[in-house]
Amino acid sequence: MHTPHHAYRRARGSDGAWQEFPASTAQGAIPADRLRQHMRLVLDQGGKVGEGNEPVRVSARLTPKDVESVDKSVGRNLRPSTSIRTDVWIKRQGRVVRVRQDIQFASGPVVRNTLTLSHFRRAVSVSTPVDS
Repeated sequence: MHTPHHAYRRARGSDGAWQEFPASTAQGAIPADRLRQHMRLVLDQGGKVGEGNEPVRVSARLTPKDVESVDKSVGRNLRPSTSIRTDVWIKRQGRVVRVRQDIQFASGPVVRNTLTLSHFRRAVSVSTPVDS
């Protein structure tokens, strides 16, 4: 999770404490300001389009170099990873409403990033996460 000044993370499935660090150092793995380009990348890399209801899910396995073609800093931050399984959910209007990445590293567990977008054109308040 990101606020204007801080980023927060904790291990998937963990009830441990959230780690806080400066947002300026948190170059996330989902290029949020380039979602359309990211969606196109997933399709261009052989993305499989899911069957069924809206939103449509498109999935592909990417490399850090693939991501770097959309966002250089995010791609560089992902260089230690071995693969990035990416799922993008798209509404009929072409609006990206969710992105999930499972990032595999040779030396550790999978890291999952999820970005869910809703309430378009409305301000969303964000607060510091609370440990559960």
